[in-house]
Amino acid sequence: MPDTLQSTTDEELMLRYGGGDLPSFRELYRRHSQGLYRFVAWRSPRRAWVDEIVQDAWASLHAARASYQPQAAFRTWLYQLARNRLIDMLRQKEPLPLDIEVMADVPHEAATPQQTFEQKQQHALLHAAIALLPVEQKEALVLQQFCAMSVHEIAMVTGAEPETVKSRLRYAMQKLRAQLGASGAGGQT
Repeated sequence: MPDTLQSTTDEELMLRYGGGDLPSFRELYRRHSQGLYRFVAWRSPRRAWVDEIVQDAWASLHAARASYQPQAAFRTWLYQLARNRLIDMLRQKEPLPLDIEVMADVPHEAATPQQTFEQKQQHALLHAAIALLPVEQKEALVLQQFCAMSVHEIAMVTGAEPETVKSRLRYAMQKLRAQLGASGAGGQT
């Protein structure tokens, strides 16, 4: 891949893709596919929805490529596409309990069988604790901790004020610490 693509901003890549440059799309996909999948997987109440929502977000990106104007960070815009699709699905379908194992498809680094077992146990405890959070707190926490978004970016994705996002994050962390401390997980977040 040319160095010029790797050093190009997401917004410039999207503008290039809007002009028909397929390598620019490939670079955007390389940069954001795992983070977007992770965000949707944490947010979706059903494993079966994750692939559909992610695919729909990329399809929406493709459909909007010619009219794209960088008014916010590209990643923020992409995550909003996925979030809006999830909200549409939640409105259309009967609410369902959360699939605790929904994150099982996210790739993990190579580890020994013992390490893998311990990681799965820790992951299950963390996922169960996060699942107990109110939706808004869970969403803010996932965007910050698993998608590396700033408070400002989270505010853009969720449509909330930055101070509201800060409060949601603070309460989410307090609840996680309490939950994980009570479960004997040592407060790992």
